[in-house]
Amino acid sequence: MAKFELKLPKMGESVAEATITSWLKEVGDTIEADEAVLEIATDKVDSEVPSEVEGVLVERFFEVDDVVQVGQVLAVIEIEGDAPAESNVAEPEEQMEEAVSELEESMESAKATVATTKVDFSASDRFYSPLVKNMAKEEGIDVMELDTIQGTGKDGRVTKNDMLAYIENRKSGQAIKSKTTKPVAPIAPSVPVSVNGEDEIIEMTRMGKLIAHHMTESKHTSAHVQSFIEVDVTKIVNWRNKIKKSFEQKEGEKLTFTPIFMEAIAKAIRDFPLINISVDGDKIIIKKNINLGMAAALPDGNLIVPVIKNADRLNLVGMAKAVNDLAGRARLNQLKPDEIQGGTYTVTNVGTFGSVFGTPIINQPQVAILALGAIRKVPAVIETPDGDFIGIRHKMFLSHSYDHRVVNGALGGQFVKRVAEYLESWDSEREV
Repeated sequence: MAKFELKLPKMGESVAEATITSWLKEVGDTIEADEAVLEIATDKVDSEVPSEVEGVLVERFFEVDDVVQVGQVLAVIEIEGDAPAESNVAEPEEQMEEAVSELEESMESAKATVATTKVDFSASDRFYSPLVKNMAKEEGIDVMELDTIQGTGKDGRVTKNDMLAYIENRKSGQAIKSKTTKPVAPIAPSVPVSVNGEDEIIEMTRMGKLIAHHMTESKHTSAHVQSFIEVDVTKIVNWRNKIKKSFEQKEGEKLTFTPIFMEAIAKAIRDFPLINISVDGDKIIIKKNINLGMAAALPDGNLIVPVIKNADRLNLVGMAKAVNDLAGRARLNQLKPDEIQGGTYTVTNVGTFGSVFGTPIINQPQVAILALGAIRKVPAVIETPDGDFIGIRHKMFLSHSYDHRVVNGALGGQFVKRVAEYLESWDSEREV
């Protein structure tokens, strides 16, 4: 009998850790190859960790809600025969030597950190974890400044993500060291909510908390401004009605309006590359790839944003397949972490819920987002060489939110106008 180490797999370049949300197998349970052993959650997506081998679960090293680093051993599975050489469980002596070595390195690192920056945390009545304290020391954040950071953890504690967001904003000029300015007043506590016996109290989901924090941080980071434009999509509606059955028969995919809009947006981004950027302090990063985020509603009411990579390189068939695949797997909670990362511009379809238009919040670190309103039949003035007349047209609103720090009204307005031009000039005889 041999033993196999089940490790937390790599889940993308920017994902370094995950939280265990549930164990699907107990010690002593038999496990099939490729069978899920536990469920994990990152700050991006929830997923399962399958076993690479067939055997019996003999040991678990973490409990539910524990945070695990990529590469750490989650559990040990006893298998028949020999385990792969790189997966064998280390001998006790080796484990002890590795543990001692890691401890020595940690102690040296801690000593170096303390020697570099000394901060007296006893001056604060607030609790800070060792990780948060070390991050504060490394960044030269004193206790007075640390006390101004709003925590999203339990009982308002400052978490690693809170520190990362604060440090990023600090570097970009959104937060200033308190030693060079007047002390920032502590954030006022939230107004108490009155609850009576008939009210129901429910806990926010993990994803709900992440979304709330992400949206609040976006409003604090970007100067949001909006431009709106009405688009006549009658040609597109009529063309789709004519082609959708043959398209599904030929390609095996339903043709919705979303890939049509995505194609036009990708083309407009090519025309206006300064919409496809991020801000890093006082520097602007122009993204080489056009990766379109597509906000998708989940069954529990939350939202997730899968990303269509290199969207400008896809034809309409490829775009339709990408949209349908990502949207379908998003609803089934089957997206991989890499599939919701790397977006450079986001599109959200508020028309799905009947909204005529909306004012979406920018998906950081992007600088713009486009909301697609509901398509409606409306009476409109139609201009012809023989004069104007009133007719029934299919129209919709495009709502463009952009970061006024780096995108001025001219660029923001010209971009959404270009999207409208691509949609209104649709070729009614186009073949797929």
